[in-house]
Amino acid sequence: MGIAVEFNPALCLRNISEYKSGQRKIEECVPEPLVVGQTYPFLKKEQRNFWLLGEVPLTETTGGKFSRPIASIIILEATHFVEDNQIYTKGIYKVAEIFNDDKIHFECYDKIN
Repeated sequence: MGIAVEFNPALCLRNISEYKSGQRKIEECVPEPLVVGQTYPFLKKEQRNFWLLGEVPLTETTGGKFSRPIASIIILEATHFVEDNQIYTKGIYKVAEIFNDDKIHFECYDKIN
């Protein structure tokens, strides 16, 4: 028997339209608007580990398909908990930079300066 843990080099959230249609909680989606310097909560199913000592990409997912990074964030806090026999990871992240171009801003999980 083992413990299923996923290591995530990026925070991947859903499009805000999934919250507006009632399919997801607001914490599971990219907030609108996304503002540099603001902090936001996030929620992911399953037990996930994130890098906490620097900037990581924020991407948007449609379930297996991921966007290019839309922002650089700093994950300030990540906590695992159980609700209705399902493991979740919740936390808080701060937006460091928003990307509005087609440049490459990360090489894997390393931010390019």
